Amino acid sequence: MLQDLTFGQYYPTTSLVHKLDPRTKLLLLIAYITSIFVADNFYGLAAALLFLLIAVAFSAVPFWSVLKSVKSILFLVLFTFLLNLLFYAKKEGDTTLFWRITVEGLLSATFLASRLILLVMGSSVLTLTTTPVSLTDGIESLLKPLSYVKFPVHELALIMSIALRFIPTLAEETDRIIRAQKARGGDFDTGNFFKRIKALIPILIPLLVGAFRRADELGNAMDARCYSGSRNRTKYKKLKFTFRDLLATLFTAALVAGVVLLKIFF
Repeated sequence: MLQDLTFGQYYPTTSLVHKLDPRTKLLLLIAYITSIFVADNFYGLAAALLFLLIAVAFSAVPFWSVLKSVKSILFLVLFTFLLNLLFYAKKEGDTTLFWRITVEGLLSATFLASRLILLVMGSSVLTLTTTPVSLTDGIESLLKPLSYVKFPVHELALIMSIALRFIPTLAEETDRIIRAQKARGGDFDTGNFFKRIKALIPILIPLLVGAFRRADELGNAMDARCYSGSRNRTKYKKLKFTFRDLLATLFTAALVAGVVLLKIFF
């Protein structure tokens, strides 16, 4: 079930992408997402897919691990596809297949679903190749200018890091509760939609109790270690840009330029 969840997990290995500065990876992800939304044809999405495949190859992360990240949003992808397929604004000259479905609507729905899949897969590459601690340091460093206007940059980065860290933990706990409920005769696979929703209540209550318990234990552990936020806090590991980051930046800039040119000429 939920053991296939990959978003928020870290794949430990030594690769070129793993060694990149977390700030570089965050900025490149933003550029990658921008290129996906700038692309308005399948040529641009093909260029983004090629970039993603190259990034996965250099990250030494199994492609199947990246692809499994789509499983958690499969319902959203299908819903987006059907919504755009059925409610596509038909224009004069469109080729009708049957009822309201047209060839142009089918292409538009496929394009939007593909854009969503590429978006999720690109984000999973970041979490699979970056530890939560490095991700926190990168976010805090990029948002540091906001600290001059008294914005709690460190606290925000810490919250995001903890949220990413506990996604796999809560997924494992949910799977464990489901197996325990099934061993006691719980049925989650049969019945109509409302019956299945009602069957989730015995899962949500212990899951919420466990989440609050973990949050309380984490707070107590941070207090026991005299954690006081960003005040007088130093860094054990200093972030610094290297030649690898420059090469990755140039490669991503080529992707954005290629998508823009494909949008202009196609």
